[in-house]
Amino acid sequence: MITAPGELEIRAFPLVPPAEGWALLKVLASGICGTDLHTFRGEIRQYVGTPHERTISYPVICGHENVGTVAALGGEVLDAEGRPLRVGDRVVPGANVACGRCPSCRARLPYYACERLEDYGNSLGADRPPHLFGGWSEYMYVLPGSRLFRVPEGLPDAVAALAEPMAVTHGLEHVEGGVAGATVYVLGCGPLGACHLVKARAMGAVQVYVADLRPARLEVARRVGAAGAFLVGSTSEDDRLAAIREATDGRGADVVVEASGSPDAFREGLRALRFGGTLIEVGAFVGSKPATVDLAADICLRDVRVLGVGGEDDAAYAPTLRLLAARWQELGVGELVTDVLPLARAAEGIARAASGRAVKVQLVPDAGE
Repeated sequence: MITAPGELEIRAFPLVPPAEGWALLKVLASGICGTDLHTFRGEIRQYVGTPHERTISYPVICGHENVGTVAALGGEVLDAEGRPLRVGDRVVPGANVACGRCPSCRARLPYYACERLEDYGNSLGADRPPHLFGGWSEYMYVLPGSRLFRVPEGLPDAVAALAEPMAVTHGLEHVEGGVAGATVYVLGCGPLGACHLVKARAMGAVQVYVADLRPARLEVARRVGAAGAFLVGSTSEDDRLAAIREATDGRGADVVVEASGSPDAFREGLRALRFGGTLIEVGAFVGSKPATVDLAADICLRDVRVLGVGGEDDAAYAPTLRLLAARWQELGVGELVTDVLPLARAAEGIARAASGRAVKVQLVPDAGE
């Protein structure tokens, strides 16, 4: 658990039978997300500048990219498709629990507009009984109303735990004209950028280019099919844009995914787009900085579409798991999980995730020393 900025502690809590409608999962794997790094650093104001701004409190057991097996049930608990769960079923729990009743939920706005949102490893603090609400733990309680998605047989735990960040790639499904046959440019090739690379390839993108500050991440991107990988700092923005235009007969990228949260990358992404292209902004969450753009030259007079994505789409989990089950080996998805560590080495896992040398770091309770 994170007890204060920069402070980790291992603590034991008693396991109690799950209450009516609750479930208890034995955690198999849990990813370290950029949100978790913000929490560890003390950057706990979320959704800043919106009506649903909030501040996360300590202590908290992080971990919302989870896969586990059902260890106990409080009566009948249904999976996301309405089928009764049984002890031993392997599931991915949806990371967020929207109330379904507030005006935002009734208007079918994204989960993060919910007025009573709860989310695992985040808003659900470890000071609230039964305490175990995050995946960086041996066991995890699941609230009534949570959506539990069955994991297809044969899908490795490490890949199944990528379902949550892969579900954040739903912006690609809203690109006008689709992604098949498109040229895609991904700025920032950490976990989210890498997931967009994989998803764009799965959707039939003809070529995907990536840019990042870290050579190790670019090497992973090449292994999972990037047509080109630009090391920021060793290449100039003009060099990168020239390469994109050369690859597209001067038109520019059909789709740009800005996954770094950098204002400079946002501006570069707009410049890289073709006329009528789509930019998906998915990298900004906590502590983002304003980006200065020329509204006419960069957006309006080029008919550019900008799509902001603040999190995953609940409806994307099941198709994501089916996609992973069918094509994870072909797409090289396992390459994205670069580090697997036991809970006792969580501090090392956080350091690796923050260093940029890793893509996705996961914690596994029984990984051993």
